[in-house]
Amino acid sequence: MKESFDMAEKIEIQTADKQILNALQQDGRISNQDLAERSAMSASACWRRVKALEEAGVIERYTALVNPEAVGLSFHAMVHVVLSRHQAGHVENFIEAVMTRPEVLDCFATTGDADYHLRIRCRDLAAYNEFLEEFMFALEGVSTVKTNLILRQLKHETRLVV
Repeated sequence: MKESFDMAEKIEIQTADKQILNALQQDGRISNQDLAERSAMSASACWRRVKALEEAGVIERYTALVNPEAVGLSFHAMVHVVLSRHQAGHVENFIEAVMTRPEVLDCFATTGDADYHLRIRCRDLAAYNEFLEEFMFALEGVSTVKTNLILRQLKHETRLVV
């Protein structure tokens, strides 16, 4: 991820690029012709500009947003993790392990009371308890785990304003 960010800093984002990025974030399946029209450029120029944004790492990937409730993932929580830093390797092991877990949607290294904040989605409380018992509590170096249940999601946005 850092490599893409470094590359993205090297491209000059022009007005047409912003129009392309905003349109793609709104509808990732938009045709190149429609995207070109929205961006006030020819289809070939638009295609070249999208390719340049992809190669520069500005556009990281294309994806579909899935409604978690519709696929049975109704449990939603923020998990605050404190690591014991007494032995080398705990941080690296924690990060590697967390990256393999599908329940972990986001992992943030933070300042403050917790070292990491995880956003978790799973089937239900039983599935979350299994995640804690069989995974989180089994990781060496995990000192404290605090869970905040998400009762209601008021805003969820994936689109960046560019």
